[in-house]
Amino acid sequence: MLCVENISKHFGSVRALDRVSFAADRGLCGLVGPNGAGKTTFLRILASILQPDEGRVIWNGLDLRFYGELVRRELGYLPQDFGVYPELSARRFLRYMGVLKGLPDRLAAEQTEWALNEVNLVAAAEKPLKTLSGGMRQRVGIAQALLNDPRLLLVDEPTAGLDPEERLRFLGLLATLADRRLILLSTHIIADLEVLVSRLLLLDHGHLWMDASPEVLKKGAEGRVWALAIDSISAAELRKQYTCSRAVLRSSGVALRLVAREQPHPAAAPAAPDLEEAYLWAAQERAQNQP
Repeated sequence: MLCVENISKHFGSVRALDRVSFAADRGLCGLVGPNGAGKTTFLRILASILQPDEGRVIWNGLDLRFYGELVRRELGYLPQDFGVYPELSARRFLRYMGVLKGLPDRLAAEQTEWALNEVNLVAAAEKPLKTLSGGMRQRVGIAQALLNDPRLLLVDEPTAGLDPEERLRFLGLLATLADRRLILLSTHIIADLEVLVSRLLLLDHGHLWMDASPEVLKKGAEGRVWALAIDSISAAELRKQYTCSRAVLRSSGVALRLVAREQPHPAAAPAAPDLEEAYLWAAQERAQNQP
C-alpha cells in the first residue's frame, strides 16, 4: 500500500507540489497533467530522489524518510531519460544496472535474463543499444526498472517520441505488468490511458485537483461534446470560440468535435466523450470556476 500524505515541494518561489495526498494498493494509475504540472517532481519524491518540504510518503507501513533504502528494494523507476551506454548490448547494460542496484553478480545475471524475457527482448539482447528502435530502448528502460522485481513501478512519460506501433506495444507491456504491482504512469497524452488505467490522478500547478476513474470522468462530460461537419471558414471560427478536440479535413468540409457547455452550432449533435475530451471538459470547468 502506498500512502502519500500532504506532500509539498518548493523550488525557490515556485510551489511545484501543494499538499498532495492519495493512497493506492495495486493496478495501473495514470498521473495526468500539462507540462509543468508537477508530475515529474511527484514521481521523483516517490522514488526518494527528492525529499518533500512537507508531508510524508509511506510504503507498506515504512516512512520513506527513515526507511528509504528498504523501500527502494521494492521500487522500480523509469525516468523520462534513463540514460544508456550506446555501445553496450541490452544484456550487458542490464547486468551493469543490476550491480549498481546492489544485486550480487549471480543474481544480477539471473534477473537480467528474467527482465529481458518479461519485456520480450531476449532476441535482441546482444544488439548494441544504439541500434535499437525507440520502443525497444524504452523496453530496456522498463527492464532495468524491473531488475529487482519491484512491487511499486514509477514510469515518467514513457511514450514520448515513439511511433504509434511502438507506443501501443509498450502500453500493452505496462498493462501486463500491473497485475501484481502498483504502477504510476505519468503522461500528458490522455489517449495513452483510455483502455489501461482504473484510476486517474489529475495534477495542475502542483495541485491534485481530481482523483477519479475514467468512467467517472467521462460521465461528467456527457452532453458537453458535440460533433458536426462544416465548411472550413466556419470551422475556423468555431475553433476560435470553443475547445476543439478533433478537426479532420474531408472533401465536403471539416469534421469537428467540440467541447462546450451548450450546443455550439445548429448543426452540432451530441457525441459520446472519449477520455481526452472528458479531461478537456473537466479542465475547462476547473479553470472557469477558479477565483
